[in-house]
Amino acid sequence: MKPLTLALGIAFMFVFAFGELNAQTPGWQPSPGHTQISIWPGAAPDDVRPTTGPESVTAGDNLVAGKPWLCVSNVSRPTMTVYTPKGKNTGAAFVVFPGGGYKILAIDLEGTEVCNWLTSKGITCVLLKYRVPAPRSAPHWGAFPQSPMALEDAQRTVGLVRFHAAEWHIDPHKIGVLGFSAGGHLVAAVSTHFKSRLYPLVDAADKVSCRPDFAVALYPGHMCKDHDKFELNPYLPISHQTPPTFLLQNEDDHVDNVNDALVYYIALKNAGVPTEMHLYAQGGHGFGLRRTKFPATSWPRLVETWLRTLEMITDR
Repeated sequence: MKPLTLALGIAFMFVFAFGELNAQTPGWQPSPGHTQISIWPGAAPDDVRPTTGPESVTAGDNLVAGKPWLCVSNVSRPTMTVYTPKGKNTGAAFVVFPGGGYKILAIDLEGTEVCNWLTSKGITCVLLKYRVPAPRSAPHWGAFPQSPMALEDAQRTVGLVRFHAAEWHIDPHKIGVLGFSAGGHLVAAVSTHFKSRLYPLVDAADKVSCRPDFAVALYPGHMCKDHDKFELNPYLPISHQTPPTFLLQNEDDHVDNVNDALVYYIALKNAGVPTEMHLYAQGGHGFGLRRTKFPATSWPRLVETWLRTLEMITDR
């Protein structure tokens, strides 16, 4: 059996053995001991684009660091899954946005694996399975303002985490967002659209702030209006209230242009927003938390140091 065929077979075995897929709970399910929570009490707002079928979980198109990854498609019912810290609780929390071009979600590579790292550092992780109902072959449409759905889900979730902060043993002033690729764009979107909700208020959770206290965007896309002219996407209205931001990008990323991160970095600096950027010559795209020979994959340690400089976590 060829290595790729074997790896994909292992991925599918993982889905069906541990994903708890059945007729009553279709699509992705978290590991035992964790429960998905619907972020909307009823129908989600602006849910007008039909899906091409039920939510499904398949193997990704390629191996990352020699291992397969899981791809969630046709997400029309957004959920959050709370992962509590292991050992000491720092009080800090991250809402995590997996990437996938607003078409799919790399749910383990850029989701559950990240939560395992964060909780090991005493940080609560809230994994958002936001809406991506478009087929993978469809043209890009999911980013705001083409579609408000993912940003609505992000606003709602940050507000919910802050609303439940005491219950979940979180400091309401230490709630950040972290995302990859399209999820990195969603980080920027919720970091610049927090003064008002895009949707009619649903309940008391929508009356608390949905502004993140800090933000981490890894190999983000959709930041530029025009790569050649080096113009920022006008739908990212950066101000001095945009939260402190950590950016990471590789020059050889052929999915999201390096200018996406650079133009956002310069705009943040011009607005006086505390910003840290790490730019590498090689490393490509879509590596998540998995270590390779490239130095960019050591980013978790850089983020930990950055969080300490912000006094969001301490060594005490």
